[in-house]
Amino acid sequence: MKVDALTCLALTAASFVAMVTGGRSSGRRKHKEVFLGENSKFKFGGRIDYKLKRQDSTKTLLIKSEQLLRIEEHDFAMRPGFGGAAIPVGIDVQVESIDSISEVNMDFTMTLYLRHYWKDERLAFPSQNNQSRTFDSRLVKKIWVPDVFFVHSKRSFIHDTTMENIMLRVYPDGNILYSVRVTVTALCSMDFSSFPLDTQNCSLELESYAYNENDLMLYWKNGNDSLRTDEIVLSQFFIEHFHASSGLAFYSSTGWYNRLFINFILQRHIFFFMLQTYFPTMLMVVLSWVSFWIDRRAVPARVSLGITTVLTMSTIITGVSSSMPQVSYVKAVDIYLWTSFLFVFLSVIEYAAVNYCTTLEEMRKMRRGKIPSTFNASQAMAFDGCFHDNDIELTTFARMAPTMTSDPLTMPTQNPDIRPSEGTRLRRQRSVRENVDLLVNNSYMIDSYSRLAFPLSYLLFNIIYWSLYS
Repeated sequence: MKVDALTCLALTAASFVAMVTGGRSSGRRKHKEVFLGENSKFKFGGRIDYKLKRQDSTKTLLIKSEQLLRIEEHDFAMRPGFGGAAIPVGIDVQVESIDSISEVNMDFTMTLYLRHYWKDERLAFPSQNNQSRTFDSRLVKKIWVPDVFFVHSKRSFIHDTTMENIMLRVYPDGNILYSVRVTVTALCSMDFSSFPLDTQNCSLELESYAYNENDLMLYWKNGNDSLRTDEIVLSQFFIEHFHASSGLAFYSSTGWYNRLFINFILQRHIFFFMLQTYFPTMLMVVLSWVSFWIDRRAVPARVSLGITTVLTMSTIITGVSSSMPQVSYVKAVDIYLWTSFLFVFLSVIEYAAVNYCTTLEEMRKMRRGKIPSTFNASQAMAFDGCFHDNDIELTTFARMAPTMTSDPLTMPTQNPDIRPSEGTRLRRQRSVRENVDLLVNNSYMIDSYSRLAFPLSYLLFNIIYWSLYS
C-alpha cells in the first residue's frame, strides 16, 4: 500500500511539472511568434502578424512597395544617371482656373495640375501584366523628383484636402508620372497706359531650382498640346489665347537653366467701366451745360449747379484712382476724366465771366446816366448780385441814313485832296480790345456762344479719344 501511494504521488508531481513546463514553453512560442511578426516587416517574405496588419494595413502595403522598388538599395539624393547626360523631364499643364487678377498688386492667382514625366531605372520592377503602380505623397518623399519651381511667384501651395493632392505612378520599365495640384500667385507686369481699353500679356514661368541645363532638361512633353485649359470665365477679362513656349535663363553664378512659359493674353471687358466711369462722367459734363440756359441773373442756381458737378467729378476721379496702382505715367481713363473735369470747371468759370461782364455793363450804364434816378441799385443787387435790365431804360442809337454812291467806273476822277463827304462810313476790322468791349457790353452773348462751343468741343474730344484707344 505504501508503494502504491508513493507511485501515485510521483505521477501527480510529474504531471504538475509537465503542466508548468508546457505552459511556459507555449508562452515562449507565443511571444516568439509576436516577435517574429513584428520583425517580419523588415524581412522579405516574412510572416506578418494578423493583428498588426489589421491595425496599420496601409503602412504594411507601403513597405512591400518599397521592397518591390528596392528603395533602400539606392541613393535617391542623386538624380538618375548622375555623371552622364542631362535627364529629360517632360512637363504638361492643365489650367483649372484663374482665381483672381489684381491690378493694384500686379499679380494673378492660378490653380493648375502640374505633371512631370521622366525615367528612373532604379525604380524598375518585374511585372507579368506590365501594369503600373500608383502611390501618394508618402512614397514621393523617399525618391528623387524634379525640383521645379515657379519664377516670380509670390505665394504657392499644394492642396491638401482631404489628403495632399499628389500622385506618383511608376511603370515597370522605370518611367514615372508625378502630378501635383497647386495654386500659385505670380507677378504679371501690366501696362496701364491704355486702361481700361487695354490688353495684358501675362505668363507663368517654370524652372528647375538646383539643376542647370547640364543636369536637367525641361521641355514640353507634347509641344503646344502640353498646355490644356478648362472653360475659364472671368468677370473683368476675356482670355484671348493660351500658348506654351520655352527658353533659357542665365544666372551669373550657376549658369544656364531651361525655362518653360505658360503665356495667356487678357482682353479687358469695357462695359463695366462704361457703366461705372464713362457714362456718369458724360452726364456730369452735359449737366454742367444746363447753366448756359439759366438766366444769368439767377446766381444761386448757376453757382450751385456748377459746384455740384465739380464735386461729383472729383468723387469719380478719386474712386477710379483708389482702385488702380500708383503708376508714374498717365492712363487713358485719366485723360478722359481730367478732360471732362476741365469742361465742367470751365462752365463754372464761364458763368463767373458772364456775371462779371454783366456787372461792368450795368455799372457803365449807371455812370452814363441811362439808369433813372428812381432806380434803387442796392435793392436790385440784393437778391442775385447784379442789376436787372428790365429796371433800366436803355436809349437806342439813332440810325444813320445810308448814302448813295455812284459807280466807280462812271465817276469822274476826284482830287485826292478832297475828303469824303460827311455821310460816308468806312468799314474796318475790329481790334481785340473792341471785341472784348463788345462782349462786356453784351454779356448775354457769352452764354449764346457757350451753348454751341462747349458741346462741339466735347464731341470732338470724344471722337479723337475713342478712335485712338478703341
